[in-house]
Amino acid sequence: MFVRAIEDVGRFTRPIHTIMRSYASNKVWPGAATLFFVNDEGIAITCRHVAEQLLNADKINQQYLLFTQARFRLKRDEFYDNHLKEVEFQFNFQKESTIQMKNSFIGCFDKITGFDCQIHTLYDLALIRFKGFNQIFYQNHARFLSDGQDIKPGKTLCRLGFPFPEFTNFSYNYQTDDMEWTKEGNHRSPSFPIDGIVTRLIAQHNKIAGIEMSTPGLRGQSGGPLFDTDGVVYGMQSSTKHLHLGFDLENYEIPNGPVSKKVTNTPFLHVGQCIHVDIIKDFLREHGVKYYEA
Repeated sequence: MFVRAIEDVGRFTRPIHTIMRSYASNKVWPGAATLFFVNDEGIAITCRHVAEQLLNADKINQQYLLFTQARFRLKRDEFYDNHLKEVEFQFNFQKESTIQMKNSFIGCFDKITGFDCQIHTLYDLALIRFKGFNQIFYQNHARFLSDGQDIKPGKTLCRLGFPFPEFTNFSYNYQTDDMEWTKEGNHRSPSFPIDGIVTRLIAQHNKIAGIEMSTPGLRGQSGGPLFDTDGVVYGMQSSTKHLHLGFDLENYEIPNGPVSKKVTNTPFLHVGQCIHVDIIKDFLREHGVKYYEA
């Protein structure tokens, strides 16, 4: 049903790869998010929470650099352990604190010198303008639904994004105490589509602002397009809501081969929440961004 649409939408939908590490460990772990391009001028949209993570990366890395400089000054201090704890307290570093974060935009351009972000003040939506590229690697751009009133419960739609990060082209350099992108390893993660039906429309701030889907949006799909079988974009995946079903089981006995066992379960229905196409188009018009309708 969505074979051609996934191919078409995949031409302008791209992953954001992120690597991070915490203060307690030198282990680097990967994460992912999604963006998609709205024109051929290097302008894309994603979720506000994704854009804020991109913007916070420099602050996190700079904070760790200042910490390492302060720690280095303690190198020959006979009360090193005690004074190190004071420095950790000063920088609010705990075991689970993220101390480094790096991001990479995959398959978008030959190079970039930076990007500017416009953050929506009310909704989980952001605009990214890339700078300093010579060549565009994505193909085509989003075509938005012309009339948002056509979105009604029962409509079957699909989302595309990049959950389940499989890229491994990163490592920790013990000599420099830094994370690095490497030429070795897997550089990509496959896209992952998930379909569902529109269950309800979501009202926020006295207007229809969201679309609820019968299936969850997966981690890493945030910022990915919501589209129909023709590849027309209806919205953007934003979050997943967990609805308690009320079918709780406690020490419920079930057969298990020749014996039985007791299980406890609290089930939830996980529904995706997407930013409505009308909110997206309003935001693009507000910032003078060219976009296209189907």
